[in-house]
Amino acid sequence: MKRVRLGQSNVTVSSLALGTDLIGSKIDRDQSFALFDFYRERGGNFLDTANFYASWYPGCKGGESETTIGQWMKERRNRDEVVVSTKLAFDYPGSPGGLRATEIQRECEMSLKRLQTDRVDLYQAHRDDRDTPLEETMEAFDRLIQAGKVRALGASNLALWRIAEANLTAGMHGWTPYSVVEQRYTYLRPRHGADFGPQIFIDDDLKDYATHHEITLVGYSILLQGAYTRADREIPAQFAGPDSVERLEVLRAVSNEAGCDPTQTIIAWMRQSKPSVLPIIAGSRTEQLQENIAALEVTLTEDQMQRLDTAGNPSIRKAWIQPT
Repeated sequence: MKRVRLGQSNVTVSSLALGTDLIGSKIDRDQSFALFDFYRERGGNFLDTANFYASWYPGCKGGESETTIGQWMKERRNRDEVVVSTKLAFDYPGSPGGLRATEIQRECEMSLKRLQTDRVDLYQAHRDDRDTPLEETMEAFDRLIQAGKVRALGASNLALWRIAEANLTAGMHGWTPYSVVEQRYTYLRPRHGADFGPQIFIDDDLKDYATHHEITLVGYSILLQGAYTRADREIPAQFAGPDSVERLEVLRAVSNEAGCDPTQTIIAWMRQSKPSVLPIIAGSRTEQLQENIAALEVTLTEDQMQRLDTAGNPSIRKAWIQPT
């Protein structure tokens, strides 16, 4: 896989990240190792996890994903070949959550212990904490950078204005800013008023901000748990409406032209978009990973990209065809 740099940091990652929310919980240790090995053998090096994965799963209390990643890296002796992203701020047993300095320091140490490593390559705020001053949060993150325990910083599920304010605060004090923003993203667009709980969707304003501030965008939940291709999975209600109907029609048409399935078209579309959005893929079987990784071989034409971009939006489509 090709490598991309995370924002203005010195961290480079593969062009597909591997999501690990159910690693070590629903997906047992042996199968987790098999998935990691398969991903690495095909050039992947970017593992996305969080401290509380998978505290919601029956019998789990959080830390299962990090622990399994740490065991795999130790057994394979490949720590220097892997880029690990982990996050904090959601509460789970033993942690109240949030982004206070004491929480950041303690949870980083806990993650390092579970991962059996001396540094986290990308450390991300997993949700906002408006009860804690941004100065306290960003200074605490920067202390971890200066100590060599963290290499780069990211924000996930934060509103754009809060990300901008955090980076402005960091810049004013000479602290390390966020180099990455990881939000929910897929080809279909949310209907007006769609509720994703604490999750925030990548929108045009964030894309514009990321472009002008050299921030890498990372997208999660990109394939809607198979809803694009599986007959037993419905498109989530948050995306229901005429816009999605038209976009699905164009997605299927372009996929037929490109000789691939819709999930591969979506991954290719994300990677070729401007700005590019780095996709997080996932799966419980190697066959699923192989299908996603094969999307790296798909190249969409300019015409196909335009049709995918403008589907469901008459005003944009009209702008594309107006003479210049």
